[in-house]
Amino acid sequence: MSETLERKVRTAAGPLVRFAIGLAVVGLSRPLAARAAEVYFSPGGGCTAAVVREIGAARQSIEVQAYSFTSAPIARALAEAKERGVHVEVILDKSNRTARYSGADYLIHHGIPTRIDAAHAIAHNKVMIIDDAVVLTGSFNFTTAAETHNAENLLVLRDPQLAKEYLRNWKAHALHSPLYRAEGLTTAEHTSGDK
Repeated sequence: MSETLERKVRTAAGPLVRFAIGLAVVGLSRPLAARAAEVYFSPGGGCTAAVVREIGAARQSIEVQAYSFTSAPIARALAEAKERGVHVEVILDKSNRTARYSGADYLIHHGIPTRIDAAHAIAHNKVMIIDDAVVLTGSFNFTTAAETHNAENLLVLRDPQLAKEYLRNWKAHALHSPLYRAEGLTTAEHTSGDK
């Protein structure tokens, strides 16, 4: 490369490089909660902690769609949200009716309306809609194995318009998903969490 051409490339690239570095510094210095999108990976990448943190920040509502649900920390966080007065509802895949380690029983024992979506070959969604403004989604199942053994991803998206679309889809699935009935609970006990 000629010396003149090399100087032109360096001169042109200088502002672009400074701009890119500035964006990176601004992006990294913003608090996590202020970011419009966050991404987590597993194994061991903090997916469960991010889900629990977002549930803990909920003030009004949490709608959940899950294929597999066996994570004790996430189930506890949902129960605690319910105890704080947050409206929590869950839709699970039909495999959770008979799954040996499903969280469905735990949820309904804590007054959380839990529905079973059996209208599809599998209800493979992994979604939480929080306060009509935050969406958690990705391949991350709400399970211990997803956090500790599997290669998974979780996106936290702070976008009320996107949340509105996800909530519309959640409600469509709720219409064809009957309430789960755990053995030993009466109808009154089971529906005490309904609004």
